Amino acid sequence: MALAYRERYGEDPAGCWRAPGRVNLIGEHTDYTGGLVLPLAIDHACYVAAGPAPGTRTTVGTLWGGDDGPPPPVSFEAGHIVPGDLTGWAAYVAGVVWALRERLGDVPGPPALNLLIDSEVPVGAGLSSSAALECAVAVAVTALVRDVDPEGPARDLTPLDLALVAKRCENDFVGAPTGYMDQLASMLGRPGHLLYLDTRSLTWEHVPFDPAAGGLQLLVIDTRAPHALVDGEYAVRRATCEQATRMLGVGALRDIGVADLVGVLARLPQEMMRRRVRHVVTENERVRAVVALLRAQGDLRALGPLLNASHDSLRDDFEVTVPHLDVAVDAARSAGAVGARMTGGGFGGSVIALVDADRSEAVATAVREAFAGRGFAPPAVFPVSPGAGAGRLS
Repeated sequence: MALAYRERYGEDPAGCWRAPGRVNLIGEHTDYTGGLVLPLAIDHACYVAAGPAPGTRTTVGTLWGGDDGPPPPVSFEAGHIVPGDLTGWAAYVAGVVWALRERLGDVPGPPALNLLIDSEVPVGAGLSSSAALECAVAVAVTALVRDVDPEGPARDLTPLDLALVAKRCENDFVGAPTGYMDQLASMLGRPGHLLYLDTRSLTWEHVPFDPAAGGLQLLVIDTRAPHALVDGEYAVRRATCEQATRMLGVGALRDIGVADLVGVLARLPQEMMRRRVRHVVTENERVRAVVALLRAQGDLRALGPLLNASHDSLRDDFEVTVPHLDVAVDAARSAGAVGARMTGGGFGGSVIALVDADRSEAVATAVREAFAGRGFAPPAVFPVSPGAGAGRLS
């Protein structure tokens, strides 16, 4: 990154930073309902090289792109950028700068920056490439502000604060109605651990998770399915959950216990709404069950039925799967996966499969063959391990 930055801007960067993507082991569509989630930061990250720039305009370039190469660089006035000024990939960068400015107020800092971005987190795979980008930019820009004013308010910003800055970028600048999980997982990840996060209290615990010690491997199957209607359908699911919460008179859907579910659902007027609530309530319970098993250092193969039940609920009750996801899950299970489920918001994206390490290639092959049989484009299949959260590289 430093060499590419030097070639692009004619001088060395002040530093290089990284932030990882994430996989959610379980706890899907619970983060915006005050519920429980269990993600891990993965060993695939977004990288940012950055330094002060002359003048007043911040310039952002990238090293990644499609078949036509990287998109052209984008520049903006960091001190005057507001929501609506930029769209597309650059909005995730400018939005972090805006959210940091809103958080810190008028404090000394570089009037302009040069940034160069690269990423190994697949875009559109449901692995939070956007959160990785936001968090990498957040740690980079914060470090440069601290360099100018070591005793200023940026000194006291915590990883939690930066995760909230990144979330505000995504919600209020980009306009995506996401919850807290993605940015917190990217900022707070720890090698060999899951992040057990309560999205209502924003408290968390690192829970050990070491599939390799049990002869297992966690595979990601990037289905490369087009995300048809994903933004609108995500917002509809969230609005339905919020409406049900108001109708039931509870603080959050996570306040409903599984034992009370039958009676609670009877109070809701629509079958569709009842299914949505049933998924959220039972998904929170599945998260608790996984954490209890991990705390007891139980056999990780016991996670399989919980992962499978999560996918089935997302398919049948929350209705966020698509044929690519269901075919991948079915093929992985048939090939001997301990458990498999979609991960991320759905309507495309990725599946995770917990497999015996010596069966990983057989599972990958079965999924590829199933896709070929349906005329789908080949999926990308690769293992992931719990990695470190955002930080400085050099």
